[in-house]
Amino acid sequence: MVVSRSQSAALAAAAPMGPPRSLWADARARFFRNRAAVGGLIVLGLVAAFAIFGPFVAQHSIEEINWSILGKVDDAGGPCFLSGPDNEIPPCSETGHWFGTDAQARDLFARTVQGTQISLMVGVVGALIAVLVGTIYGAVSGYFGGRLDNMMMRVVDVLMSVPYMFVLILLLVVFGRSILMLFIGIGLISWLDMARIARGQTLSLRGRDFIEAAIATGVHPFRIILRHIVPNLLGVVIVYATLLVPSMIIYESFISFLGLGVQEPLTSWGALINEGADQMRQGLWMLLIPLAFFVVSLFGFFFVGDGLRDALDPKDR
Repeated sequence: MVVSRSQSAALAAAAPMGPPRSLWADARARFFRNRAAVGGLIVLGLVAAFAIFGPFVAQHSIEEINWSILGKVDDAGGPCFLSGPDNEIPPCSETGHWFGTDAQARDLFARTVQGTQISLMVGVVGALIAVLVGTIYGAVSGYFGGRLDNMMMRVVDVLMSVPYMFVLILLLVVFGRSILMLFIGIGLISWLDMARIARGQTLSLRGRDFIEAAIATGVHPFRIILRHIVPNLLGVVIVYATLLVPSMIIYESFISFLGLGVQEPLTSWGALINEGADQMRQGLWMLLIPLAFFVVSLFGFFFVGDGLRDALDPKDR
């Protein structure tokens, strides 16, 4: 039996195909094909596990002083896994100082755990505040357009012309240095770029058929924004939020490095790096250990953010 080309095409079209994959499933498959992004995700998972389970592993509290080491930290305060016959570092079975001690003979492992918790919390909470405020602000501006859009964007332009770090330092000096103020200050000043991105995406969505249909049926504008526009911004928002978290951590670390961030007995990566830099001659581990957590986490966030951006890029679909 001879089958013509037209019949072959018809049979191929009628042949059963696998279930269609959603855009999110397709994006997830592309993300997990990106080795750098998967590696970054694994690293971030390990850092998060360290922050969550670290307090249960630490042998000492963050304020406990080892009086037997105080005064000779440079000789006996190193990480206990470096203990040997050629140095004075006590074995781990005696001290439990996995990462050594700081200059005040406090357990560096416990302090690194707390620094990881606070730095990650500042980064995540600050990014969430910035994304929430920026997305709503930009969506409202882009949807209504006209004079309201011009006025709202001029406000963004004026705020972007003000030095970010100067405003943050001013807020901490005026309203007091606290973690809450750090969250609010970092988050409420970092939403400007998100507002611009959300506005641009909203302008491209405003003329779509489903938006026109919602307007024609009399749906309230703010309901359209929250139910139809914001969900369609989710892909861009997720990518930007992932890339924003390391920026928040860098800002917090810089502020803490200047001594304006978290205050004793609390600590963060920036505060630990500042202390380690001051005591670098006394013990290099005081600088290298928190610095390693800081750098590895930043690279992890950047790799995951790049992977999400590539996975959600509509040009690759």
